[in-house]
Amino acid sequence: MLALLSAAAVAFGVSILGTPYAIRFLRRRSIGQFIQEEVEGHSHKRGTPTMGGVVIMGAVLIAYVVSHVSFWSQDGGLGLDVRGFKAGGLLMVFAFVGMGLIGFIDDYRKYTRERNLGIGKAAKFGGQLAIAGGFAWWAVEAGVATEVGFTRSLGINLGIAYFIWVLLMLTATANAVNITDGLDGLVAGSGALVFGAYTIILFWIFRNDSFYGRFLATELSALELAIFAASLFGALLGFLWWNTAPAKIFMGDVGSQSIGGALAALALMSNTDLLLLLLGGLYVMETVTVIIQIVSFRGFGRRVFRMTPIHHHFELVGWPETTIIVRFWILAALGVALALGAFYGDFITNGGVDAVRGVI
Repeated sequence: MLALLSAAAVAFGVSILGTPYAIRFLRRRSIGQFIQEEVEGHSHKRGTPTMGGVVIMGAVLIAYVVSHVSFWSQDGGLGLDVRGFKAGGLLMVFAFVGMGLIGFIDDYRKYTRERNLGIGKAAKFGGQLAIAGGFAWWAVEAGVATEVGFTRSLGINLGIAYFIWVLLMLTATANAVNITDGLDGLVAGSGALVFGAYTIILFWIFRNDSFYGRFLATELSALELAIFAASLFGALLGFLWWNTAPAKIFMGDVGSQSIGGALAALALMSNTDLLLLLLGGLYVMETVTVIIQIVSFRGFGRRVFRMTPIHHHFELVGWPETTIIVRFWILAALGVALALGAFYGDFITNGGVDAVRGVI
């Protein structure tokens, strides 16, 4: 528990204190946001420092490393002790940093081109494919279950198709978060809710290895995954201080891509693949509206929404930006609450309490 608290606290501190330095650094180099011309009412955001996701990534990695350092032990008293990194945590670092690097390259290309177009779709997908392939290979080598899960494994073994499933999860989640990142603080606030929920879920798995399996709880280390989730929770809260409307800085693709990669990796390793549909319900909703709009316009020549993602539709309807953000945070919280309820409900109704009693 102390490792979780220290990780969240360190990440929050680095993020909230480091972001102002990033803002000044980015302003000096004129690294600002380019706004799509068709997005009405966002012209005032042009030039706002972007690529703030680098701060989030730095805060998370620093917190994750610090959480493995202890200056006190019950047996030896005062002294420096460094706990080893386990496969689960290292896989998280790979997915988080790898997807973030793709986002960074995309952001940097926008900056050098001075327009809201980064790397091409083929190049971005190729990078995501490389990260997904590396993650899938490493996960299989580490012994991660190649099964689809909801609140836990459903017993559906994907076999070789697991590589395709990883690619789908990583790209879909990263792009869904990226699509949602269009209003001040929307992704930072909703992301903090989701990672907070994953901290609870993974710590619960760690404490109930007799129900969820010793491999996930101990060898892969659900605690490592919980620490990483707690680090992201703290980093996003610290960043939100400066990213809330009116935003002083944007996270950019480097932020949204790394967040999406981390969400997918947590879901895959904790066997909660399909539960992510509820936990990230806001991102699902935003993505579905884009798909509906494309199908409707190309198939029937008509638009269902004034503009997608749907948060832009509500802007054009006349809702104030802050109203949309808060209401969408509420929707994100409802999805998280439903997911936590489903997770705990599965534990109760399928003998989780009896399993714990049997161990005791």
